[in-house]
Amino acid sequence: MDNIRAQDRAERMLKILQARYPVARGFLKAENPWQLLVATQLSAQCTDERVNSVTPALFSRLPTAQAMAVADASELEALIRPTGFYRNKARNLIGAARRVLEFYGGEVPKDMENLLSLPGVARKSANVILYGAYGINAGFAVDTHVGRIARRLDLTRQQDPVRVEKDLLPLFPREEWGATNHRMVSFGREVCKARGPLCKNCEANAFCPRIGV
Repeated sequence: MDNIRAQDRAERMLKILQARYPVARGFLKAENPWQLLVATQLSAQCTDERVNSVTPALFSRLPTAQAMAVADASELEALIRPTGFYRNKARNLIGAARRVLEFYGGEVPKDMENLLSLPGVARKSANVILYGAYGINAGFAVDTHVGRIARRLDLTRQQDPVRVEKDLLPLFPREEWGATNHRMVSFGREVCKARGPLCKNCEANAFCPRIGV
């Protein structure tokens, strides 16, 4: 991969994304850092739409880490069942709530290392939480959309999300990481789709190598 050309493509793509999506929005509905942590964990192997349909009832019944820490596991499982893998998710959420209370005074940590100490929180989730809850640009939360766009633009040749993230970080200004992440997800859903990408209507059509298309 030609790093100079990749940098140029990244810069051009950044401008396209900023113009198309003046306001970069996340997709999970949450009112505070704890709720975002919960929603992010529930989103594993599940659509954001499904998560957003489940969390209102969940947060009405268990609104805080304090409430989650003493929740009945079977009740929690029933509340989150539609998101899939509900037993593992319930166990991780209760464990995360207890650790947040025991080690962090009830507050969701604001740094990668401590977030990764919470059950069920991996780097992708931590990036979502840090930017969505605190506005901290710690990295890219590489999902299927971000990875697909990065590969089609030849910004990476990697499949592993952590390695994709490593390739993307130097190509974009740090202050734009989180917003670009959100914009890439929107772009992947609306334009650069997995099947039937709308290349003819894409602003990047003139310079995108279309790897894999």
